[in-house]
Amino acid sequence: MGNRFLDRVEDNAAVRTWAEITQREKGDSLAEGYISELWDFTRVSVDKRLFQALAQFWNPAYSCFTFGRVNLVPTIEEYTGLLRCSKIQVDKVYSNAVNAPTFLKRLMNITGMSEQWVTARIRQKGDSNCIPWKILKDLILAHPDARKKVDVFALSIYGLVMFPKTSGHVDEAVTDLFDRLEKRVTPVPTILAETFRSLNACRRAGEGSFIGCAQLLLVWFYSHFWKVDKVSYRVFSNNYSPLKEIVATPRRDDISEEKWMVIFQNLQEDDIKWRSPWLLPGEILYRCGDFDWVPLIGIWEAVGYAPLLVLRQYRSRQFVPATQGLDECEFLYRGDGYKRRVREMVSAWNQTRRIKGLAVGPITTPEYDEW
Repeated sequence: MGNRFLDRVEDNAAVRTWAEITQREKGDSLAEGYISELWDFTRVSVDKRLFQALAQFWNPAYSCFTFGRVNLVPTIEEYTGLLRCSKIQVDKVYSNAVNAPTFLKRLMNITGMSEQWVTARIRQKGDSNCIPWKILKDLILAHPDARKKVDVFALSIYGLVMFPKTSGHVDEAVTDLFDRLEKRVTPVPTILAETFRSLNACRRAGEGSFIGCAQLLLVWFYSHFWKVDKVSYRVFSNNYSPLKEIVATPRRDDISEEKWMVIFQNLQEDDIKWRSPWLLPGEILYRCGDFDWVPLIGIWEAVGYAPLLVLRQYRSRQFVPATQGLDECEFLYRGDGYKRRVREMVSAWNQTRRIKGLAVGPITTPEYDEW
């Protein structure tokens, strides 16, 4: 059947039994005696007080936000809904192709411009090549081909908003992902991978730049902390967009970072709107191949996450997840052996497993509470 994003559906009871046995046999993702080396305060170079406070509660060991006894994380299903990715688009996971076209060739294909034109406009920034946004902006305004205008504009969104590595420039790695989108590759796992990777780096170092879509992450956050009135029936409308709905909703901008810290530190389970109002009931991707969780392949680095940590976000019964080896999944695309590890992840995505979602309310098991 070829590559399938969703392949095998399993019953909740079976998954719970598997997870508990695996957890008991393999242990937790954190080694025994683990002591957190995270700084007490983290600065992220995003000009949003909420985001700066939120980043301090990111847990790199489990790839999720931890507010006391509350675990939350953006999931593939949530981001797929937010970005309105069609189901036929989520059947292939992105990975850097072995024989991928060069940056020059990709830009020529996307922009429709000559080799001479593109070559003269490529810039070197740090350890990678890129193209300035000003050049793309001028091209959008002057390009005679309407379709190419849209392609260049969309590329700019990916480079400046989704993966903003260098200010005012679109990075070479972004063009590789963008070039693959027309081949039915879904961008969602890649967006999550770079979001988690960047949060990990910022949280561990205590500072740094967030290289990911901060706006999308904040929209996800608001979905769980504020109720959006009168949207349930509009979810079924082709014109409904949760992004537009939330952006149009007035937000308080007078809350300081310190106040947000106090809110997060005193967060209780009842304060969470566990299931986003726009997330339709469905099946949850929880495992790929031989991995006990979901490996995410980014454009600069790989990382993993365990959806079973946050079943309450789907209003499903929460039980102890299998997380052994989760922290070992994070690696950069450099050095010996990384290509082999990426191939293993791609192969695992051809054997995906889902769990049936059950609307049973935010119920936890005694084992989970003890864990």
